[in-house]
Amino acid sequence: MSTNIVWHEQALTKHDQRTGNKHHSAVFWLTGLSGSGKSTVANAAAKKLHELGANTYVLDGDNIRHGLNKDLGFSESDRKENIRRIGEVAKLFVDSGQIVFTAFISPFQEDRKAVRQLLEADEFVEVFVSCPLNECEARDPKGLYQKARSGQIPEFTGISSPYEAPDAPELVLETSRYSVDECADQLIEFMKKKSWI
Repeated sequence: MSTNIVWHEQALTKHDQRTGNKHHSAVFWLTGLSGSGKSTVANAAAKKLHELGANTYVLDGDNIRHGLNKDLGFSESDRKENIRRIGEVAKLFVDSGQIVFTAFISPFQEDRKAVRQLLEADEFVEVFVSCPLNECEARDPKGLYQKARSGQIPEFTGISSPYEAPDAPELVLETSRYSVDECADQLIEFMKKKSWI
């Protein structure tokens, strides 16, 4: 890291941003297998919150790989760097007073823990989007499981690469038991109970 880089303080603090937005800012880190419903639930919750007047943004794994992380592959080291970068971007959203949802498989507990440590105690919410592998495979919205089973995609999470489920997530959304709307409502209810919105 260059020695001439100095952090520049913003004119508006995080407190100023939250006061203006009239809600708390935090990262809701949705983790789970491919096809579990992370992006779908995140977008549904963001839409509901927008209707309530909240400022939100969804950082989606595929979308991020089209731009910010298009230089990364799917090796273990690249996956770690992918999550590190997203953690830093998510932190900026929190600083700007927004509610940010991240929808990433993020298979390794160590990486999710590293992101948590970037933020204050009440700014990171780990959300386990729980769905059995067979259900995710049945959904297979992108045809990835089929390709992984045929050997076209090496190191695919849940098939040839491990997924480490959270030990103690703040919230578990069971997308095989509840509808998208119900899961989104569970996220919003979590925020209401904390008086964040």
